[in-house]
Formats: sequence, C-alpha cells, structure tokens
Amino acid sequence: MEIRRDLYLNKLIKRKNNGLIKVVTGIRRCGKSYLLNNLFYNHLIESGVAADHIIRFAFDSADDLYLIGESLIQIEKEKRGVDPEKFMAYIRSQIVDNRMYYLLLDEIQLLDCFETVLNGYLRKDNMDVFVTGSNAKLLSKDIITQFAGRGDEVHMYPLSFAEFMTIYKGDKYAGLEEYMLYGGIPIVVLREDANEKASTLENLFTEIYLRDITQRNRVKNIGELEDLLNILSSSIGSLTNPEKLKNTFKSVKKSKITSQTIKKYIDYFEDSFLIESALRYDIKGKSYIETPKKYYFSDLGLRNARINFRQFEPTHSMENVIYNELKMRGYNVDVGVIATTEKNHEGKVVRKQLEVDFVCNLGSSRYYIQSAYSLPDETKRTQEIRPFRKIDDSFKKIVITKDFVHPYYDDYGILTVNIYDFLLDPEIIHR
Repeated sequence: MEIRRDLYLNKLIKRKNNGLIKVVTGIRRCGKSYLLNNLFYNHLIESGVAADHIIRFAFDSADDLYLIGESLIQIEKEKRGVDPEKFMAYIRSQIVDNRMYYLLLDEIQLLDCFETVLNGYLRKDNMDVFVTGSNAKLLSKDIITQFAGRGDEVHMYPLSFAEFMTIYKGDKYAGLEEYMLYGGIPIVVLREDANEKASTLENLFTEIYLRDITQRNRVKNIGELEDLLNILSSSIGSLTNPEKLKNTFKSVKKSKITSQTIKKYIDYFEDSFLIESALRYDIKGKSYIETPKKYYFSDLGLRNARINFRQFEPTHSMENVIYNELKMRGYNVDVGVIATTEKNHEGKVVRKQLEVDFVCNLGSSRYYIQSAYSLPDETKRTQEIRPFRKIDDSFKKIVITKDFVHPYYDDYGILTVNIYDFLLDPEIIHR
C-alpha cells in the first residue's frame, strides 16, 4: 500500500534544477528513502526523464556498495565511511553524455568526505543532486558551512494525521486515538495488529535509534542516557533544563551525572531528530528566554513505546501532535510567556507568568495557539483564553480543543476550532 507524501514530493519537484544540493533530513524510518527512490523517482520517469539518467545509490545498501567494490560488512568492522574515490569513479562511469542526470543518494552521511564530493557535483551543469541523511550535525550544520548557501534542506517528519488518515480504515475520531498512541512512522502504521505496532516501535527504538545515538557519539554510560530518555518521555510538554534534570537524577537515581552531560545527551537526541525543543518567548518583552525549554517527540508512538505504553496523557499528547503539525507546516514554534501583575485574594500585588502554548511565526504571519483538551464550561474557557487577553497586538489567537465544535469567533475575536478540523484542514486557521 502506497502512502502519498505530496507535501514533501512537491517540495522536491519545485527544487529541481535550482543549482543547489537538495538534502532531505529527518528521523530514521520516517520515509525519506521512499520519498526519494520511489515517489520522486516515479515523478521523474513520468515527466519524461530516461531511467538511465537517474542514478540511485544507497550508502547503507550491501548491493549498491558491491557495485563500487565496497563491502557493507567490512565497512562496519572497520568503523569507517564509504570510500569517496570508489563512489566518484562509479558515478563517472554512469555519465555518458551531456544531458541532465539526477543523482538520488540515500544516507549520504555514510560517505567519507561527502561535503567535498557534493561540492564537486555542484560544479557539474548536467547534474541535479538529491540526498537524504538522518543526522543533523552531519548534515544541516555542515550543509550551511561547507556549501556556503548552496545546500537546500527539506526536513521530513513521520506521517501527519492527514497522511495517516489516507490509509486508515476507521473514522477520524478512532483514527486520532490510534495516531496519538502509535504515531506516524510508516512501517508501524502499515502493521495491522496492535501488538505488532507496539513491538515494531520497541524494536525500532532499541535496534535503530538508541544504537545509532550511542555508536555515533561513542556513549559509554548507556544506562544514564536511557534514564534521561525515560524522564523526557514522561514529561513531554513540561518546562525543564539540564540543572533541574540533574537534581532529578540525584534524588531519584542517586546519580552524580552533571548538567553538562545531560545537555550533551539532549543534543544527541535532537541531532538524531528524536526530539525537538521549543524556546520560551517573552511576548511583551520581545525576547527569548534560553532556559527552561519544552521538549516534544517527533513521533508519539516512539515516545509511548519508550515508556511501555504505561503513561498515556491525552492533554500532553494532543499538545505534542499540534506542535508537530505546526512544524510540518513550516512554522517556527515557541512557547509564549506573558509577565503580568495582579492582586491575589489577600489584596497583595503579585507577579505572575502566564503561558501561551505556542507562538507560531512564518514570514510576517504570527499565530498564538492554546491547546485545550476540553472546554466543559465557561470557567475553563475563561482560564484558557486569559493569556490571550493580556496580549495587546492584533495577531490571530486560536484555541484548539478536542471537543466537537464548529469553528467560531468569540466576542474577543478569538477563534476556536476542534483538533480534527485543524489537523485535516491547513487553511482553517486562516479563515
């Protein structure tokens, strides 16, 4: 069964022949290889490109490595990258005329000196290069540094809820429950049985993500790293920082782990695209607050598998889903903070910080969004929109709820939509 990824496919199509190296990044198993080698490849064929002018090569494929005289097993034993000279010689042998060739290169970070190799291809007028990679440090940062603005990144996420629903056999209400439980990793979504979904997620975590992180970064104390991952999994959407986490380790685990080590481990998780951090933004002061931050998982199924599906909190899960959806749509997403003063029940003036779940920016557009799992009465609604009432600019303010409501604006101009409409209709917040 084919899952369409039109959002990302269209991004690649628009970037054809733009003179840049197109880099598709994202967490392992989110569908990058399928996007490049199936969906985009088929597009090229359908648009008239000859098959012998499309060169596909996967650096984690034993068969492809054999073509250039390399051995996947030998590379693994020697803990090295693929020989760039052998790869470039193979590419030269495939280019026999001056017509345009499309290079679709999978897991490029496994090639030694890949920046230099790709820089060389930038100078070829008849080469259009598309690559995938799974590590932010090896790709995103180096693309900017080494290619001097000639790298064009397309970041890919696991399935959105709308993509998920294109193959889900039930209605959107049951669909969202399953999506928040098992996530959107394609190989998991395609499993029929709940036990198979759970075991696949658990295996992915152990055999792919944790192994990648520990081997790539030469982590010695794997137990501490896993403990930190468990803590972050149990507290998605909660404000925290390395110092606070260090104190948790000290009191609960009797561990002497330092805040510097914790920060380093968090960087590893972010570099592998397993989690993302949201900075706090002072809305009135128009400045960022570096710490504490909130952390969200790029896939909720992986988060739930990490804690053995024991701790399912629909409020935090919905918040994580909204965060991911906003990131997929291209927004920069922060956590809003509004400092205010008011009198308490004793009449004393006290300072408080009110929180806006998400401050979303895209170009000149900005949206303030609150995630409210349920709005059972006016008291709860008043509580949710209270931070909005303290914001004195004119940007749109939106409440997203799981309650089934038709979109409406209240007397303050605040839009309320239900989570299903928000996830399935990207234009609903613009109306």
